[in-house]
Amino acid sequence: MWRRWSFPRQFKLNLIRLVRLQASPNDIAKGMALGLFIGMTPTFGFQMLIALALAVLLRENKIAAMVGVWITNPLTAPFIYGLEYEIGRVLLRLPRPEVPVQYNYESLSQLGWQVVVPLGLGSLIFGVVALTVGYALTLRMIPAVKQWRIPRWPRRHF
Repeated sequence: MWRRWSFPRQFKLNLIRLVRLQASPNDIAKGMALGLFIGMTPTFGFQMLIALALAVLLRENKIAAMVGVWITNPLTAPFIYGLEYEIGRVLLRLPRPEVPVQYNYESLSQLGWQVVVPLGLGSLIFGVVALTVGYALTLRMIPAVKQWRIPRWPRRHF
């Protein structure tokens, strides 16, 4: 049966689950803000686990936190991480790193630090911005979205 469900149907079902959460808008907004912050960190591939662990530790909404992480996905991640790196590089006044001629441990570790430090600073800045904007928007949108009447998905008859 799951093979017949398309991606838009799955997205709609997850949106309905998020909207129908039996929690206050403040709790949902705090979970979403946590997820957005984690989504901006360069921990691609582990973001859901980190968001779930932090939501459990901080007693925030786990579903909203994991939905917030979806801000970085294979389509948006290159743009987000590229912007984060460039913002961090400009703020630290670092030149663009050159690709090493010889690939040895020292040259690759130097290149790694030239990328990791600006990316970390940029992701911290983007994370704080996403956290504050996401919290404010979610806090205002949840009461309005809970009033929506979402129609049933049309069924195919075989």
